Amino acid sequence: MNIVTLLNAMPGAFAQGLIWGIMAIGVYITFRILDIADLTVDGSLCTGGAVCIMLLQSGHNVWFSLLIAFLAGMVTGLVTGMFHTFLGIAPILAGILTQLSLYSVNLKIMGKSNQAINVDKYHLLVSLRYIKNVAFYKNTLVVVAIFLIVIIGLLYWFFGTELGTGIRATGCNGNMARAQGINTDFNKVLGLMISNGLVALSGALLAQYQGFADINMGRGAIVIGLAAVIIGEAVFRKIFHNFALILLSVGIGSIIYYIVYQVIIWLGLDTDLLKLLSALVVAFFLGLPHLKAKYFTKVKNGGATNA
Repeated sequence: MNIVTLLNAMPGAFAQGLIWGIMAIGVYITFRILDIADLTVDGSLCTGGAVCIMLLQSGHNVWFSLLIAFLAGMVTGLVTGMFHTFLGIAPILAGILTQLSLYSVNLKIMGKSNQAINVDKYHLLVSLRYIKNVAFYKNTLVVVAIFLIVIIGLLYWFFGTELGTGIRATGCNGNMARAQGINTDFNKVLGLMISNGLVALSGALLAQYQGFADINMGRGAIVIGLAAVIIGEAVFRKIFHNFALILLSVGIGSIIYYIVYQVIIWLGLDTDLLKLLSALVVAFFLGLPHLKAKYFTKVKNGGATNA
C-alpha cells in the first residue's frame, strides 16, 4: 500500500465531505432542532441533482440552476410537512411517502435513470477536475468551503430571529411553544422546507462534482447525514457550544466520514460494507445515552447505596 496514493486521494475526500456537509446540516435541522427523523432526504438529494443537471443542459446559468434546485428541495420538504401537519401522518412515514413519490418524479425530471454533464461543454461551479491544477478561485475545495461558511452564517442569523427561535422552541417543546402562541405546524413545515432545500442544494453541487445525476444518488443519504452529525457531536461536543460552531462541527463530521471512507478504500477493505459500518456507528452513538442511563448510572447508584 502506497501512502502517496492515499495522500493524492485526500483532496477528493475533502471535497466530497464538504459537499455532503451541506446535506448533513440539513439533516441536523430536522433531526436535532425539530426532533424529526426525516427520510425525505434520500429523494430530495436526487431531486436537487436532477433539476440542476437538466437546467444546465437546457442552457441555463449555473447560479440559476442551483437556485431552482434549492427551491425544488423546499417543495419536497413542503410536501412532507403537509403530509405530517395537514393529514396527521407520523413524520417518519410522511418522509417515506415523499421519498417514494420522488423516485417517479426524479425519473420524469431526467427522462431516464441517469443524466451526464460534461465539464468541457458546460460552465460548472464545481467539478472533480477542479481539485488540482486550477486557479485558486475555481478550486472545488475553496468554492464549496465558501458555500458552507455562508450557509452556516445565514442559518446562525436566521435561527436567532423570532421566527427561527420559534422553530427551535417547536422542536424543543411543542406543547410549551403552542402555549406561547407559536404556530408549531407552520414551524415544522418551514423547518422541513429549509432542511430539504439544503439537501437539494448539496445534491446539485454533488451532481456537478461527479458529472452526472443518477436516480439512486440519494440512496442511504440519511445514514451519511446522521453519521456526520453524530461524528461531529462526538468529536466537538465539549469544545463547540456556539450554534454556528455546532453547525460547523457537522460539516467537519462529514469530512471525517469521507476521510475514513478513503482510508478504507486505500486499505483494500470491502467498500460494500461501509454503509453497514456507518449504520452501526450511528446506532451505537444514538443508543449511548440510553446505555449510560440504564447500566452505568445503575451501577453508580448501586455503589453509592452499598457504601
